Amino acid sequence: MGFTFPSSQSERTRAVRELMSQKESTELLIEEQASILKANNSSMRTPLVDAQGFPRDDIDIYAVRGARVRIIELRNDLDDLMSKIGRALEGIYDPALLAPKATDDNLKAFAKVNAVSPGSPAADAGLQKDDLIFKFGHLTHQSLTGGSLQPIAEVVNENEDRHVIVKVSRSGETIFANLYPRKGWGGRGMLGCHIVPT
Repeated sequence: MGFTFPSSQSERTRAVRELMSQKESTELLIEEQASILKANNSSMRTPLVDAQGFPRDDIDIYAVRGARVRIIELRNDLDDLMSKIGRALEGIYDPALLAPKATDDNLKAFAKVNAVSPGSPAADAGLQKDDLIFKFGHLTHQSLTGGSLQPIAEVVNENEDRHVIVKVSRSGETIFANLYPRKGWGGRGMLGCHIVPT
């Protein structure tokens, strides 16, 4: 079932607060499962077998596997919540955006995705080359001065292993991407994409 946006401003605000509460609870659950991995000196990609192919005896394989599965499930739940929060917040600041084909004339593209590495957080979020960025977390064109993209790097660093909503335009269509900046995905940086000023 989809998420129905309330009609009045106060109802929309209450709905966002409820979604934010669910988000925080989900993030706490992810942290709990991550602590299980940490206690076993493991990550989401740490091998569970030794060099000879035998199950490792220095970690609790059952606990690590269970934590990994639960983290994946919770991250999917968080993706869904972040998408709902993004739409709900847009509706609070400009209720007209809840209309199917509404546009935001106040926002301007301030950056463009120049390249996306396969298997990266950016690729997982669905970002593509030539996407025009209108919002990056709380950042808009008004947040950046002199064409510097340093504020984007700061938002990424502040949100490692947390979700950042990015509003982009692709072929005239508005898309909300849920970025999950993280290290250790197999490439450079925490996003795996190259962003340039427009």
